[in-house]
Amino acid sequence: MKTLTKKEDWWRGAVIYQIYPRSFQDSNGDGIGDLLGIVRRLPHVASLGADAVWISPFFTSPMKDFGYDVSDYTDVDPMFGSLADFDQVIATAHALGLKVMIDLVLSHTSDQHPWFQESRSSRDNPKADWYVWADPKPDGTPPNNWLSIFGGPGWHWDSRREQYYMHNFLVEQPDLNFHNPEVTQELLNVAQFWLERGVDGFRLDTINFYMHDDELRDNPPLPPEERNDQTAPKVNPYNHQRHIYDKNNPENLRFLRKLRTLMNNYNAAAVGEVGDSQRGLEILGEYTSGADKMQMSYAFELLSGHEPLKAEFIKSVFDKVDAVAKDGWVCWAYSNHDVERHISRWNLTPASARLYTTLMMCLRGSLCLYQGEELGLHEAELSFEDLQDPYGKEFWPEFKGRDGCRTPMVWERDAAYAGFSQARPWLPVPTTHQNIATDVAEHDPASLLHHYRRAIAFRRNHDVLRTGAMEDMYCSGDLLVFTRRNEEETILCYFNLSDHPVNATVPPGNWVTVGGELGSIRPMPDHTLHLGPWQPSILRLDEHGA
Repeated sequence: MKTLTKKEDWWRGAVIYQIYPRSFQDSNGDGIGDLLGIVRRLPHVASLGADAVWISPFFTSPMKDFGYDVSDYTDVDPMFGSLADFDQVIATAHALGLKVMIDLVLSHTSDQHPWFQESRSSRDNPKADWYVWADPKPDGTPPNNWLSIFGGPGWHWDSRREQYYMHNFLVEQPDLNFHNPEVTQELLNVAQFWLERGVDGFRLDTINFYMHDDELRDNPPLPPEERNDQTAPKVNPYNHQRHIYDKNNPENLRFLRKLRTLMNNYNAAAVGEVGDSQRGLEILGEYTSGADKMQMSYAFELLSGHEPLKAEFIKSVFDKVDAVAKDGWVCWAYSNHDVERHISRWNLTPASARLYTTLMMCLRGSLCLYQGEELGLHEAELSFEDLQDPYGKEFWPEFKGRDGCRTPMVWERDAAYAGFSQARPWLPVPTTHQNIATDVAEHDPASLLHHYRRAIAFRRNHDVLRTGAMEDMYCSGDLLVFTRRNEEETILCYFNLSDHPVNATVPPGNWVTVGGELGSIRPMPDHTLHLGPWQPSILRLDEHGA
């Protein structure tokens, strides 16, 4: 066993850096990133001060959904290298003090997976019930009204069995049947395989999609006033249903408890992805409460929306967390491989980008950073001809897909393809990205890259920011205020989330200004605080001061 010695709760408050392997670093000149490329660039991640990396799928796959369609859970796709290369990733990361989390896609497989090939061969083979199969209605139409999040019906006709199979995503991604104990045991075996190989945890794709309603009941319609584009684009009819039967099954908790029991043997941790536009935080609370389910789960509240985060909205999100997920643990992110990069989504300036970074590092929860956000990369503008993402091709041009956030990482401004590859990459490298490559940022003391390093170090140096309570949050116009508190330390945080000055009054107490390296300012002698545009004030209570 090659596991890293670690504390049981290492994940609580951790900073996790997401690597999208196809676009991180190419080591063999084929234009596609790979595992040895990750090995080469792990020192960059370590230099940020991150606690862990989350590596998006690198398993054997036909790549219809770029690795989220798995055809072999226990091997590496040759595109990315080999198991020996993965072992090198583990060894290098651990030597640098980084934990490794890998992306497990358990809700569905590729239609090329041997399990599905056997399952579809007949109605009575040993794996006939490993996927979700159903007879058509008498008129030949699908069994119910369930939809695919990638567009169209959630069922596909298979002529071999003369039945429909369920697919929440692409037609080539049939859903596994989590009601079958053989399936869930095999998936636990997959998790154990990687734990034994040294991984420190998992990012669990679409964790609330695992189990369907075994009565196959129709989803009810969702009134227009309740619809939003938090987890699917507005133009997608998927938003027209209340998804209570095709996902979010309460029985899913049985599997999660078994997975947690297995992970506990390795002090491993998982961050689940809960995709639900109406009940996301509520389900997050269910899945992460107590010590017997998942440690943490992704929240989409800060990953969606095209207006910069407002103080009132942030307060409403944390009020909701307190109401429905008080005993759970949230993992916050601004960007990832599925959404428009937040620099573009919120049209951020350098000053506002720095403040939102500082704010994130002061929030209660764990944090995910997406590769390139430390450089301030914006969403790449791609032509339809450059698109690779089937999601974007389906809903173009109203929704341009996910390729704009997946373009290659930029390392060297003056190198071919910004140092990502010697060959033409699978997605273009925008010139505007190349001009803010890592080597440029390294030599600019005022760059966002150095701000990320300072902000992560600040969080690490104040344990209260990682695991302490969050109390007394309030907002006044564009001013957001909250307190972080544990037994050792109390920190009071003020954030001016606007491009104009804001005034505040600091409560009585011996407050010491901290975070000066992040632009934090001190109050005036009369306790007034004059915050400039996009400026924080972070104050630590000195209980023993004069």
